[in-house]
Amino acid sequence: MKRIHASLRRQLLHAVALLLVGGCAAAEPYIAVQQGLPCGQCHFNPTGSGLRTAVGNAMAQNVLPAQHVAIGANAWTGEINSFIAAGGDLRTDANWTNAGAARTALGLEQARLYLGISAVPDRVLLYLDEQVAPDTAVSREAWAMYRFGSQRWYLRAGRMVLPYGLRLQDQQAFVRQVAGINMDTPDNALELGYRAGDWDAQFAVSNGAAGGSAADSGKQYTAQLVRLVSRWRIGLGMNRNDSSGQQSRATSLFAGARTGPVTWLAEADLVNTRPGTAAEQRIAAALLEADWRALPGANLKLTSEWLDPDRRQGGDLRARYSVVAEYTPIQYLQLRLGLRTLRDAAAQAPDFEQGFFQVHVYF
Repeated sequence: MKRIHASLRRQLLHAVALLLVGGCAAAEPYIAVQQGLPCGQCHFNPTGSGLRTAVGNAMAQNVLPAQHVAIGANAWTGEINSFIAAGGDLRTDANWTNAGAARTALGLEQARLYLGISAVPDRVLLYLDEQVAPDTAVSREAWAMYRFGSQRWYLRAGRMVLPYGLRLQDQQAFVRQVAGINMDTPDNALELGYRAGDWDAQFAVSNGAAGGSAADSGKQYTAQLVRLVSRWRIGLGMNRNDSSGQQSRATSLFAGARTGPVTWLAEADLVNTRPGTAAEQRIAAALLEADWRALPGANLKLTSEWLDPDRRQGGDLRARYSVVAEYTPIQYLQLRLGLRTLRDAAAQAPDFEQGFFQVHVYF
């Protein structure tokens, strides 16, 4: 990151944003699919989410909102100086749930702060993602990354979210729960990554303890390969956990495509797991999502999910449906209004309805 005049830099970033028109500035994979871009285009994290790059911040200011509020020459880019960048997210909500008994609640879902320190720009990066609320502080991610001279290969080590499947905002989605790999379960890992042209790939070795201390010599192996083109993408993820506490094998096939104003996401997962000394479970999960950018700043998200908790028997399918309206009136502010339902054919879990209103502030 070179020092350049603030107003000129803002104009350059604005031009880049208009060219990309989409990116991944809100940590939502459907936005990246709209243009066939990797999420690392708008995030410091090469697999998406967290601290936004200068391009990601330009997106948030000039592309995503219905209206851009002018704040003068010193627009926020995330850059504190040539070597340090910072950012954050806060989500607070009001929700109503009915799972046999109705309940309403106001809550703080999360408040997170991001910090990126690049002593050698574009080559060496120290990255921190700290959840500071609610309750006690939690270290989500803390890793160091080295990019090789060609910029195609990178090596990073530390605590990180493993590269597996779609990086969804909803961590309760069935496909993010069955393999136990999501943004709530980072692990201590070593990852080798590659990105060039239409290909994006990662291979990670981790403890397999979801961030806890290793209890044995068993390790978790995660691999992902994604083909990216202008209108669609397809990816394959594989995970093997040999730790004694949660032995499992998982395979994920996921894809995204753009058809006019509608962007589609899909994922299917097969998981065989043996928790401790219990009998092996054979689980399947699938997701289909449609995102319709109806108006500037407005997105309608429709999601259907299915979970088969035991592939060896029938009649136990669980279904989860979501309708979420998202509106970004001005830069760095998103309002979300949604309704979710859960239906269990075997009545092993109670039917569930939830309505929510969420305020998301990010920078």
